[in-house]
Order: sequence, then structure tokens, then C-alpha cells
Amino acid sequence: MKKEKILVICAHNDDQIIGCGGTFAKYVREGKIVKTIVFAYGEKSHPHYKPQIIQKQRVREAIESDKILKGKGIKFLGLKDAQFEKEIKEKNIKELIFDLIKKEKPNKIFTHSNDDFHPDHNSVYKLMKEMISEKKITCNVYTFDVWNIIKLKKRDLPKLVVDISDTYKTKSEALKVHKSQYNLPGIIGLRFRMFIHALINGLNHGYKYAEVFYKIK
Repeated sequence: MKKEKILVICAHNDDQIIGCGGTFAKYVREGKIVKTIVFAYGEKSHPHYKPQIIQKQRVREAIESDKILKGKGIKFLGLKDAQFEKEIKEKNIKELIFDLIKKEKPNKIFTHSNDDFHPDHNSVYKLMKEMISEKKITCNVYTFDVWNIIKLKKRDLPKLVVDISDTYKTKSEALKVHKSQYNLPGIIGLRFRMFIHALINGLNHGYKYAEVFYKIK
């Protein structure tokens, strides 16, 4: 029997951890193969450093976190932060993603939500929706649960709830290795929100910790 394959397609190299790190680790424990595609290095998070320095550090952090999650590798597409819309067209990213999906033949894809107000995250979501409408993606596609004041867009979508009680610690450890993010404003709050998010999702669905996703394909 072939092992189930999962692709996580995200904007930056810690988004897969925040969005689905516990599910990622759980699926690997269940024998599934999980790979990640990352659109950008996130060099704009540190504008006072040379982009090459930040790129190298963030790649090292991504590889280390992938080892913690026991993923099967990360591919960086090398887009520039805040220029996704332009570079997706100029670099023919749609066809590149299509080729990667044809090669990997995933059973599920996890990606960003249209409830996410971050412009890079939203650009990734829009590209995924476009590829679904063009039938370039035929497998099930799930979006990360995002907390914001208005969540009307996804209230009627089917939900996938994953018990991550046994893998939340792994998710947390994978995020900790992203030391380049430690000095950024709000990073401590981000880790706390990640914990509260998992805790409340767990309480709402009868688990200690849980991650929730919304099916768009």
C-alpha cells in the first residue's frame, strides 16, 4: 500500500508550523509523507540585515524545524516578500506548483486561508483557489484556521478537526528553532496565541489540543 502524501504550501518558513505543525507531526507518526513548499525566505522581517544573511539563517531554521517534525523536505521558491502577486506571474509560479503537485501526487494539501489578512498569505490562497478552479489541483485542499473578528467566509465550509494532544509539544519545539524571529515585535504574543488557539480548539472538540482546517476542495 502506498503511503499517503501531504503537501503544505505556505508563504514563509514558519507558517506551516503555526498553521498545521501539530497535524504535520501527527501525520508523520501515522506513516504519512509530509513535504513543504515555501514561497519566500522572509528577508523583509529583518530589513537592517543583508537579505543573503537572513535567507541562509531562515533556510537553516526551516531545515532544523522540518527535522523536528520529521518532514521529508522543504522547497523554497525564492519569491520576494510583499511582491507575490507580481512574482507569481513573472516567475510562472503556477506552472511550477503544478509540476510539483504532479510529481508528488499528494492526497491532501494544506495552505493559507482567505480569512488571513497578511497580503503574502492571501496571495498564496488566491493562487491555490485559481488552480483548483482550473483543475490543476484535484486532491483535497484544506486551509489553516485563522482567528479574526469576522470569519463569515468559511462558516459553511466542511471542517477537519485534528487531535494534536500528543504532538503539540513537537509543534512548539519546531517553532522555537526559528531564532531569527525572536527579536521581532509580537513574536512572544504569537507563541502564546498559538498555544491558546490549540487549547480552545481542543476544548471545543473534546481534546486537550486541536487544529482545525476548512476544506476548499
